[in-house]
This record gives sequence, C-alpha cells and structure tokens, in this order.
Amino acid sequence: MSRKVCIVTGGGRGIGAAVAREMHARGYALVLMSPSGSCEALAAELGGVARRGVAQSAEDLKALVDLALSTHGRIDAVLNHTGHPPKGDLLSIPDEGWTLAHDMILASVIRMARLVTPVMEQQKGGSIVNVTTYASHEPSLWFPASCTYRAAVSTFTKLFSDRYGPSNIRMNCLAPGFTDSLDVAKYAELAALKRIGTVQEQAKAAAFLLTDDSSYITGQTLRVDGGLTRSV
Repeated sequence: MSRKVCIVTGGGRGIGAAVAREMHARGYALVLMSPSGSCEALAAELGGVARRGVAQSAEDLKALVDLALSTHGRIDAVLNHTGHPPKGDLLSIPDEGWTLAHDMILASVIRMARLVTPVMEQQKGGSIVNVTTYASHEPSLWFPASCTYRAAVSTFTKLFSDRYGPSNIRMNCLAPGFTDSLDVAKYAELAALKRIGTVQEQAKAAAFLLTDDSSYITGQTLRVDGGLTRSV
C-alpha cells in the first residue's frame, strides 16, 4: 500500500508543528500549510511538502488539497488547526471580527470536508481531526468568538460523523486546555494537574485520533486539558 498521507493546516508552529512531527514519526507523508514560511522549513526537515496559506481562504485550502493529490495521490488524515480570532468584550467585537472567526474556525472545517471527503470515499476510509478548545464545552468570556465557533465545530463534527460513518470516514475534535505553545503559564493552577500541557502531549492525542488507533471513535471531542473543565 502507498504511504499514508496527512494534511496539517496551521502546520508551521505550536500544536500543528508538533502534530506534523508526531505523524511523521508514525510513517505518514506530510502536506503542511501555515501563513508563514515556517511550514516550508518544517516540511523540508521532515521530507514533506508545503505551501503558504490561511485556513479562512477557500482558495488556499483547495490548493493545499491539490498539492497533496498531485504529490501523493491520496489523503488519509487531516488536522484542521487555525489561529485565534479577535478577542474582546462580548459586544465590543465588531461584525468583521465575528465574520473572521466564522471563516477561520467553522467554514474552514466545512470547506476542507467538502474537498477531502470524496477522496476518502474512494479510498474507503479516512480520519479528520478538528482542533477546538476546552472552552467549546464550558464557554469563556476570555475568548468569546473562538469558543462560540469552536462549539459549532463540535456540532458539525457529530453531523459529519453520522453522515459519513458508513463510508468509514471519521471526524473528531481535539479540545486542548492551556498549552505551552502560548504564554499561558499563569493559568497552570486552574488544571487538576497543576501545570499547563505541552504541544507534544496534544500531538500524541491528535495522532491517536488521526490514526487507526482510534478506529472505533467518531463524532467525539477529546478534552486534553489536564482536568481543567468541570463538566462530566
């Protein structure tokens, strides 16, 4: 069988880069995207391919999928990972901030699904993982636009899993807590483990969902938050 292929958006730094390294270690060929040249540097290091682009651009997503298919002819796993939309007091965020959040977080997942699902149907399987946030289940006024639209991604994820489960295409969410990709050490005491997570810990959880290790899991959100959230 041909080498399996993993697409990673936001794959130049932080959690996205850590996932790329973890999937490379598991034998996957990489196709990376990020807004800067960091994705190109990482792809060169790991023997993958890359192009610069942003998740909120339908054209960039299509070009990324086209790159994967022209290079490898298949797509087995996709990590949808993007940056953070504008923050602010709830009603102070302008319309354009909410629109950007929609395009970055929700529309990007839907658009990617449209692009890769036919490929995965032909292959008779695949796995998509959407990076959301612990606050998709316990909304926080610290980042209202982000948790609003990432909660919507969880709903879309369940709908997609119902629709395409019969085709052996799985979709799940990874919901990180405070992680060392950002300057968030001051929040360590909020977690039950009394520390922030590492990008490597998030990457191992993402790789579990992206690979056949989780072959009977779909439509779920895996919270990797060190015990931060309280809901059961």
